[in-house]
Amino acid sequence: MYGRSDEVWDQLTGAGLKFLIERAQLRKVTTYTEMNFVLARRTGVSGFDFEQADERAAMGHLLGRIVERDYPESKLMVSALVHYLGANDAGPGFYTLAQQLALLPKGASATARLEFWIGQVNSLHELHTRS
Repeated sequence: MYGRSDEVWDQLTGAGLKFLIERAQLRKVTTYTEMNFVLARRTGVSGFDFEQADERAAMGHLLGRIVERDYPESKLMVSALVHYLGANDAGPGFYTLAQQLALLPKGASATARLEFWIGQVNSLHELHTRS
């Protein structure tokens, strides 16, 4: 899928989840750009080329995999911690997945979407900074 093997996807998923939990422990968020850089450095796998639509979609696929791995335990969408550089919001794929998981109603207003995202970020920070 997206020119990467299952083994590479598994490696990226594990490294991505670890990085996002580290960000939550620091009560911080990250950007797609930073996450891409960190994953390439930690795994040795070529980073995603965000100039290419299929590579942007591949990063979205990865974030979905990370949520799928973490959600059964956390009941939260750890991908909420990833946003666009220069923006203060999650990407559209985050909200689509939230709707698929029945966490956000289809057709939710912009305000409801933002409140949901902020709630996820705050809950992730709280979960991962408990002693």
